[in-house]
Amino acid sequence: MLDLFKQDAARWVIPQQVTDPSKLTFWQIIRMLYLYMPLRAMFWYRLGSWLTAKRIPLAKGFFQRMLYRHHGLEIEPGANIGGGLYIAHPIGSVIAPKSLGKNCTIIHSVTFGMRNEWAFPVIGDNVFIGAGARILGGIHVGNNAVIGANAVVVHDVPDGATVVGIPAKVIKIKEIEDS
Repeated sequence: MLDLFKQDAARWVIPQQVTDPSKLTFWQIIRMLYLYMPLRAMFWYRLGSWLTAKRIPLAKGFFQRMLYRHHGLEIEPGANIGGGLYIAHPIGSVIAPKSLGKNCTIIHSVTFGMRNEWAFPVIGDNVFIGAGARILGGIHVGNNAVIGANAVVVHDVPDGATVVGIPAKVIKIKEIEDS
């Protein structure tokens, strides 16, 4: 839990950049928790996930309700979400993926959820999701994809693609450099 939260906090040192989590000090994290309400929401989410994994009775429901009531974020503690999650404005967002990769950015009022059947999206690593976007159904969003503001994604998105519109269509595919 602590490692994942440190990865989340590393996204707040310089927003939209990934800082090395090992370089964060205790006092930096405390200061950022004081300053950034979305980071506090991530702390409560990670704590709720850890307690859920430890099978603490009622923890999942308590933290899910607390996140919704205090931060306007509907997210299920224990969901398969990688570290480095950056939710700029959690109010109005519903995050219900099958899995969400590392270092993803979610802006505001985003919805991940089911469409016509009980199937949820799989989101890759380093994905940017613009304000008001909807990602619905058992689809796959590839690594390094960009989902435009207010896009409604109901089909798979390839790696490095930028999608916009209702329904979302690919407008650009970025070449991913091998490191």
